[in-house]
Amino acid sequence: MTKQNPRYKQPSPRSGFETLSTYDGVVGACSIDLSDNTNLWGMPPSARKALEDFSFADVTRYPSAYTGELKESIARYVGVDSSMIVTGCGSDDVLDSAIRAFGNSGGTLTCCEPTFSMIPVLARINGLAARAVPFDAEGDIAVDALLSAAADIVYVCSPNNPTGSSASVDRINTIADQFRGLVIVDQAYAEYSAISLTHLVADHSNVLITRTMSKAFGMAGLRVGYAIGNPALVNEVEKSRGPYKVGALSSTAAIAALEHDIPWIEQVVDQTLTVRSRFVDCIQSLGYRPLPSDANFLLIPTENATSVANRMLEAGIGIRSFRNLPGIGDALRITMAPWPMMEQVLTVLEAQAQ
Repeated sequence: MTKQNPRYKQPSPRSGFETLSTYDGVVGACSIDLSDNTNLWGMPPSARKALEDFSFADVTRYPSAYTGELKESIARYVGVDSSMIVTGCGSDDVLDSAIRAFGNSGGTLTCCEPTFSMIPVLARINGLAARAVPFDAEGDIAVDALLSAAADIVYVCSPNNPTGSSASVDRINTIADQFRGLVIVDQAYAEYSAISLTHLVADHSNVLITRTMSKAFGMAGLRVGYAIGNPALVNEVEKSRGPYKVGALSSTAAIAALEHDIPWIEQVVDQTLTVRSRFVDCIQSLGYRPLPSDANFLLIPTENATSVANRMLEAGIGIRSFRNLPGIGDALRITMAPWPMMEQVLTVLEAQAQ
């Protein structure tokens, strides 16, 4: 145990940090981890080869400061100019940078709840209050409630984590039209959704769409995220982000996937959606009523979520359980994976239903 020198005073954290805690997303040791919505089909083949062929002499040098080549590949993929792209160490980093760039100290970020759990944390880290409002009765974003919050930033996650629901494009448009501050649209699960929102950045200079290569692209461990927005808006986020945030290894793999592996990723997405549909049919036959999802996971309301999650873990399967989600109650979130893995999940759910 380290003894504190009595001559020195322990520094105090910034106001508000005392009640924050570190992220706790670990579900425990398991052989099948379906808790974090990543791609269980593996990583893109060209990206894998790029890592195998990587020149490790480059490890001794700094990577590109602002990932110009990676921006070009992302821009071609999403159909915009590279001046409209900012990258980061995962989409969390881009979100953090955007909140820091456009959130005034003592200001407010508003969102509907439940949503991505890191958002209120990122707001508070950057000196903002997080104000959450309920979704409407149909599970869509509540436009009037979001706009009435007098916030610096409105955050919309679509498809939403943990519910899997998509916000109506018309409602996002309304918010972007009427809101004076930054509108962040988090599309981490965009590849699984049939709804394209990229057009929003052409019509609105206050919209930033964040995306990631941690989900459908199967590269969560490499931490590559990005955002799409008006060039002037993106430039401010880039100032906040700082240089050298995407490593050379990560950038090399991401470029390879973007340039050569889009058909492979589309095939994986199709397989994921097929599994999701089949899994929904199976669990509905057991009496469960999952929420409609446009993502690679399902949220399943159940009164005994913690108990079921523990039984899953005993069987070597990690899933995420939630308690008292606003408007939902207790629920399980389960990532879709190749069918043999899902069959093991069903075995536990069938035993639980008996």
